[in-house]
Amino acid sequence: MIMKMSAVTSLYVLLIMAMWRLTRDKKITNPWKVLVGLVFGLSSVLSTHYGISYEGMIINVRDLGPLSAGLFFSSVSGIIAGLIGGIERYIAGTYFGVGSYTKVACSVATCVAGFVAMGMNKGVFKGKKPSPVYAFFMGAFMEVFHMYVVFITHRDDLRMAFMVVKICSVPMIVFTGIGLAVSSYILQVFSGEWRNPFLKKKAEEIPVSTRFQRWLFAVTFLVLVSGFFFFYYLQTGSEYQDSIHTIEESAKHIKQRILDGNSNIEPEADVSFDYMILADGYINNGTHKGMTLGVDEANSLKALEGKTVKRTYIGKKSLVRVEAIDLEHILVVSMTNEQVYWYRDAQAYETGLSSILLFTVTYVLIAYLVNMIVVNNIQEINGSLSKITNGNLDEVVDVRSSSEFAELSDDINETVVALKGYISAAEKKMEQELTLARIIQDSSLPKSFNFPDRDEIDIYATMKPAKEVGGDFYDFFHVDVNRMAFVIADVSGKGIPAALVMMRSKTAIRTVAQEGGTPADIIEKTNEALCEGNDAEMFVTAWIGILDLPTGLLTCANAGHEYPAIKRVGGEYELFKDKHSLALAAMDGLKARQYDIELQPGDKVFVYSDGIPEAINENVEQYGTDRMIEALNLVKDETMRNTLPAITESVNIFKGKADQFDDMTMLGFEFRHYSKI
Repeated sequence: MIMKMSAVTSLYVLLIMAMWRLTRDKKITNPWKVLVGLVFGLSSVLSTHYGISYEGMIINVRDLGPLSAGLFFSSVSGIIAGLIGGIERYIAGTYFGVGSYTKVACSVATCVAGFVAMGMNKGVFKGKKPSPVYAFFMGAFMEVFHMYVVFITHRDDLRMAFMVVKICSVPMIVFTGIGLAVSSYILQVFSGEWRNPFLKKKAEEIPVSTRFQRWLFAVTFLVLVSGFFFFYYLQTGSEYQDSIHTIEESAKHIKQRILDGNSNIEPEADVSFDYMILADGYINNGTHKGMTLGVDEANSLKALEGKTVKRTYIGKKSLVRVEAIDLEHILVVSMTNEQVYWYRDAQAYETGLSSILLFTVTYVLIAYLVNMIVVNNIQEINGSLSKITNGNLDEVVDVRSSSEFAELSDDINETVVALKGYISAAEKKMEQELTLARIIQDSSLPKSFNFPDRDEIDIYATMKPAKEVGGDFYDFFHVDVNRMAFVIADVSGKGIPAALVMMRSKTAIRTVAQEGGTPADIIEKTNEALCEGNDAEMFVTAWIGILDLPTGLLTCANAGHEYPAIKRVGGEYELFKDKHSLALAAMDGLKARQYDIELQPGDKVFVYSDGIPEAINENVEQYGTDRMIEALNLVKDETMRNTLPAITESVNIFKGKADQFDDMTMLGFEFRHYSKI
């Protein structure tokens, strides 16, 4: 079988090479598309009629025809080849008896192969040839679909469908996948498109889409495999218990019939029985009538009287029940392992096939959507940023496919406008420069605390730098329609250097967050970005929380920042002593510690920079977190718009005439109600 299937698959590869050489220097016009479709449709027809005999079945690689035509040449050609091969397969099965049992499944799979090739060609590969890996999975996917359709079209004859799938699935999946993969490799080599996938690349050379696809593949695969084996384990136990019940009931029934003198006994399906003479192990009635097992075997079976056990019986692993008939005879009722577990195995095959289909469709759709919604927009923004960094400050970033990208575009454009203003005033006095820097920094912080048509959150924030510009910042934005991110951070140092690091940190955090990262991901990836080129050896403490508005689950990570204060509904503010990681840019390879807080409607969260508790009065005493908590609880029932100014006033009263030692930044929000979007 392997040699024959290899030969047939090789013929398909040669056909693909021949058609490629014939069309490579030509524009594939409609007549050529039709011709290619006819050629590969005919190849599918020949595969139907010249299949390979294997264990009583006929196997082939018919679906290679429409897949090859659609992926390597034209989507129209793939549809034509699929319809020709599929319709002819149905006719052959209906009127000529060629594989009539699977005619519906085979014809549907071949027709669908052409349309799947069209969708992948246009939507995923954008007219390019798929890599050998993708090509293999495309071929394997279609044959998995083929086998699954066999199951769903024979629900009334599941055992036969299982036998067909069990015999045909592996060779057809493997050889169809190999045929497409080898063809893809050869075509890429001949056309100069081949890139060695095993060459190690630096992290910055790997696109975010590739990283995402790898993780998506690994996580989804792990989930599906775990689910499959869990189901398999449960099904095994269920089938075993059902078989014990069946065999014991059958033994009771057959024993009674024998005692009643009835020799015409028909056991239940899958159950065998043997009426055995103990003296020599001769079976004088039953499934194996006429066999002699010997005295030793008869005595060993006699020892199991009244028990149902697993053991080898007549050369097969079986479930065996032994009943005594009289002193000279015993009744042995048995089910082979194949009979015990056939339904489990059939369900395992069906579940496995459906899981692979679900996995593939989910993977392709999510990867496609991420590329379309996120990666393409990031690349467009990066293109504009490249022009800006090369000196074209008239470039306008205009990516508005979503609110997040619109905000990012506006932030970049506002920063560029502010930068242009800064450059135009570069020759002015230092005070003017610092004032302008303050405007730039202040404009980068969100000032609108109301969200149109969204009232789940009451939020307010303030930032008061110790100098004209500072290193503290806060940020809040919607990651998506149901998640909102909150950020507060403090750059080591003060003044212009801290402000520059602040802008870089804010941009990096927001960029990673809007890619869909968790707070831990945001801290780790932002740390990687900030460690590069950190010649000044500055670091950034940050607290990041992402709130799931429908559930109230606040997922947080703290990179060396102050403890947040939380007020539960009906309670008072208390410090939440969370687990810290090191500050951002402190060292490479930072691993963040992430945790969850479940918020209820009415709960409040208050975060702040160290300029609040470390504020110093004229007696060189610190304000401290205890005073801060007391001040918070004095206004615990106030809105955040009233709470934050109250804390500022409390700090100012405490420090008196002493200078402000550090930037003072606060952000607070109240979770009002669950989102209904």
